[in-house]
Amino acid sequence: MGSGLLPRGAWGSGIQPSCSHLHPHGSWLQPWGAWALGFSCRAPRTPVENCCLIGCSLPSPTSHPPRSIFRVRSPKGPDEELDGVDEKFFQVLEQLNSQKQWKKSEDFNRITLYFKEKLMEKEYRLSALPAFKYYTACTFLVFLSNFLIQMLVAHKTPALGISYGISFFLFILLLFICFAGNLACFQKGPKMLYWVPSLSTAVCTQPWLRVTLGVTTILVVLTMAMFNFFFIPTPWCPPPSHNPTVPVNATRESPSTDSLFSIPYYVYCCILGLLSCSLFLHMNFELKFLMLTLCLVIYNVLFLRSHAWLSDCYVGRLYPNQTVLRPGVLKEPKLMGAVSFFVFFFTLLALARQNEYYCRLDFLWKKKFKKEREEIETMENLNRVLLENVLPADVAQQFIGQNRRNEDLYHQSYDCVCVLFASIPDFKEFYSESNVNHEGLECLRLLNEIIADFDELLSKPKFSGVEKIKTIGSTYMAATGLNATSGQDNQQDAERSYTHLGIMVEFAVALIAKLDIINKHSFNTFKLRVGINHGPVVAGVIGAQKPQYDIWGNTVNVASRMESTGVLGKIQV
Repeated sequence: MGSGLLPRGAWGSGIQPSCSHLHPHGSWLQPWGAWALGFSCRAPRTPVENCCLIGCSLPSPTSHPPRSIFRVRSPKGPDEELDGVDEKFFQVLEQLNSQKQWKKSEDFNRITLYFKEKLMEKEYRLSALPAFKYYTACTFLVFLSNFLIQMLVAHKTPALGISYGISFFLFILLLFICFAGNLACFQKGPKMLYWVPSLSTAVCTQPWLRVTLGVTTILVVLTMAMFNFFFIPTPWCPPPSHNPTVPVNATRESPSTDSLFSIPYYVYCCILGLLSCSLFLHMNFELKFLMLTLCLVIYNVLFLRSHAWLSDCYVGRLYPNQTVLRPGVLKEPKLMGAVSFFVFFFTLLALARQNEYYCRLDFLWKKKFKKEREEIETMENLNRVLLENVLPADVAQQFIGQNRRNEDLYHQSYDCVCVLFASIPDFKEFYSESNVNHEGLECLRLLNEIIADFDELLSKPKFSGVEKIKTIGSTYMAATGLNATSGQDNQQDAERSYTHLGIMVEFAVALIAKLDIINKHSFNTFKLRVGINHGPVVAGVIGAQKPQYDIWGNTVNVASRMESTGVLGKIQV
């Protein structure tokens, strides 16, 4: 663009006409094909000082150097470029190392793992959890394992059947609520049942309902692990015998001693119940800690205090003569259970803590990825706008998303293009350099306002087919008919083919009217001299670092001569 003038729409939003900040390399425009490379658009995070290009106020760059709109020929070979890509890839992986993120992360507290931003913490707790139904299904498998163990080992009592009957009903109801959205029978059934699938959606999206159902599910498993322990038939405990001459068979005929052999299996059921707390991965660590602590206290009170005599009876049944055969400490169910409970308690707490951290870290990464993705989309749209300010929209599409080499020449032939040259000859006499006009700066400011007002006409729907080519000094060059593909005019009727010629004449009249308005406000008497011609041209993009879209041909030369030799204030066609 000639004379340092600004592209289309630069002054439409009332920005001061100062173009001293224009970067010589077309800064902040990405290379063609940058969109195809996922992270290539992420390098320039902040726009440049060139606010004039798009007519808005943008922040200034901070750390990243400007890039050219076109790709510069790289002196590196393919192997060196691949090595550089691999090095960057490993650097990204190194930055994603979870341990380093834990030590260096400033987003959440290291002790409580809460996000420091209250809004982010609230968003994390209110986030949807589609996998909740699978957590419930896995907990049901643990519940089913406890059921099979107690049915095969424990003494059959009415309480066992009634309790598990109620528990199975509750679990089936919970599973129905969680998986209602996956049942096609409700979607194709009567309309009165269409509300049923919304239950699973409510469970996934409503935190209070999700936590309530999760706690209920875990409590059912923990309760049923020990509930039937209270209904064991009271066994007869043999008295401790210290006389080795007492026959061992004297206590084997005692009634109600078969139930003692199920005591170790209740310990295993309790351990499986503790494992159910770890199946709900996104449950808060504090809630897991509370339930595990409560179960640890209750289980230890049962085995070590209130029902410790059952363990003594079991040991006495296995070893009636304890002076000869004294069992080890871990052979006693109460001690074995207490040790196992404490081991699993601390192990599950460590796993819950680590799982809480990874869940929050995963949420944080997803949030940052979403934010950067939005930045990339914004950058892509902005780059597209900036590129379309330099090149026509249809030409810019040829370069966006493609890896064009600098050697690849873009060119397009057109059969019928209308070319316009509009100049202000009086501006040469108007321009002067003195201290009054700041060495010609005020003259250039006026010319800039004139060209900017001309560019405003291009934003009207009526002149959407008019493409500004460039400005040369005080001469404005534009063309119509460049939106049609090559050879398209031959396929259409003549009347439709030459419609853009009339649009160009109307655009020339609008330019004259716009200049008259400027003259009234600036107290000048500028006149416009216009030359128009139509015919075949060749369009293309010239330059790599400073690309410029231009058209060539005898049609362009004739239009230029008609303008230079025309009558001032007239349109030469």
